[in-house]
Amino acid sequence: MKLLRWLAPLLLLSLTPVPPDSPNVLFVMVDDLNADLATYGHPMVQSPHLDRLAQRGLRFDRAYVQYPVCNPSRSSILTGLYPEQTGVLTNQAAFRTSLPDVSTLPQWFQQHGYHTARVGKIFHYNVPGHIGTDGQDDPASWDEVVNPIGIDKAVEDRIHTLQPGRFGGTLSWLAVDSDSAHTDDEGATAAIRLMESRHPDKTGKPLFLAVGFYRPHTPFVAPTSYFDRYPTDAIEPIMEAEEHRHDKPLAAMADRPRQLELDVETRREIIQAYYASITYMDAQLGRLLDALDTHGLADNTIVVFVSDHGYHLGRHGLWQKGDLYEGSVRVPLVIAMPDAQVANHSADALIEAVDLYPTLAELAGLPAAPHVAGRSFAPLLDDPNRRHRQAALSVAWSRAGWVNKDLGGVPILGHSIRTARFRYTEWAHGRHGVELYDYHTDPDEQTNLAGTPALARHEAALKVQLGTRRRASQPQ
Repeated sequence: MKLLRWLAPLLLLSLTPVPPDSPNVLFVMVDDLNADLATYGHPMVQSPHLDRLAQRGLRFDRAYVQYPVCNPSRSSILTGLYPEQTGVLTNQAAFRTSLPDVSTLPQWFQQHGYHTARVGKIFHYNVPGHIGTDGQDDPASWDEVVNPIGIDKAVEDRIHTLQPGRFGGTLSWLAVDSDSAHTDDEGATAAIRLMESRHPDKTGKPLFLAVGFYRPHTPFVAPTSYFDRYPTDAIEPIMEAEEHRHDKPLAAMADRPRQLELDVETRREIIQAYYASITYMDAQLGRLLDALDTHGLADNTIVVFVSDHGYHLGRHGLWQKGDLYEGSVRVPLVIAMPDAQVANHSADALIEAVDLYPTLAELAGLPAAPHVAGRSFAPLLDDPNRRHRQAALSVAWSRAGWVNKDLGGVPILGHSIRTARFRYTEWAHGRHGVELYDYHTDPDEQTNLAGTPALARHEAALKVQLGTRRRASQPQ
């Protein structure tokens, strides 16, 4: 019955195809990328092509995913629904199980006359295991797909890893001295071919082209020349003091095996590999942007660049993702519009990744999909000083809940809201801990202020606000 309530308006909605000169969409989704980027002010990381895209468009400085793990995040972004509405809160779940007839973001464009194509990881893949396959793709979303595979998939026996035999879920890395193409290189090449072969002048249809880059997801494999750009002696890793954890709930700590034991040199090597992977991925983005110009598409293409979640690299003693701290849930987001009213600007408005679906539909002139829970932020493309949301909601299972006997060895679900000033988090509705951070005085979330008398009024208001947002994000 819930699904029927969502789908009933679709039965009445005319799916009249859009005109062939409607704007194309180049939707670039990157895997495990945080905001350690030049355009976001990082002093070391080289990302010249993303910088170039940001100069053409609008950079969003407060964009947040709704779940800081690949599959739940991607399912949320691509359906326009919150994780508890999709039923996807793990990497193993599938949104079609709960929502067999829901129209995904690319499918909505397809239903309105677009040719939709996927290259690489857009829906979930296990990395590196699924590289070169369909992974956990959604066939209904695409007219055609390409599953690139490169040398990075063939060198697993040489990869440095914290857990022998494991590469995707743990820190692992390798510099490859070879002229052979990596998967993201092959992906960019395939996408460029599609720009030519599925050009609107040839098909009579606008193009929705989704390109999913694998780097910088582990294993951090990139050409040696990209590693050379980041000498390890120039990298100063975060060395989080043990006392910085004393006031944080056990449920909040998404520790992974061996990552608390890393020495300084190993930390430097891991960060070097992550940054090398970013710059290598950025080079492939540059090829896509050049191809838009070469094939005469740049003047009529909306370009979106987004990551599926963040990455820590040592903050709070955490290295990867899956928790509800800023480094894990905040993502880079850049949108460039043809004939943009606003270019080379940034927006401080709070954005949820679930808002991308309705925003792109509006920007392309499509009707709003009635099932979508996100809110369009298209007006920010004209006025980046506008407000959008009072708070951004994120949810995550606690890894600690599964492995820590003090927490009962059971899953613990956390909900968190990020406002302009605060982050407020409850684990199991507060039964396993509450967190409150004031970014005006503590941008690194070092001191948990929950229960502080001076902030009691703010904490009470945030508790009510979180409850309201949590209820609204449940299945309807």
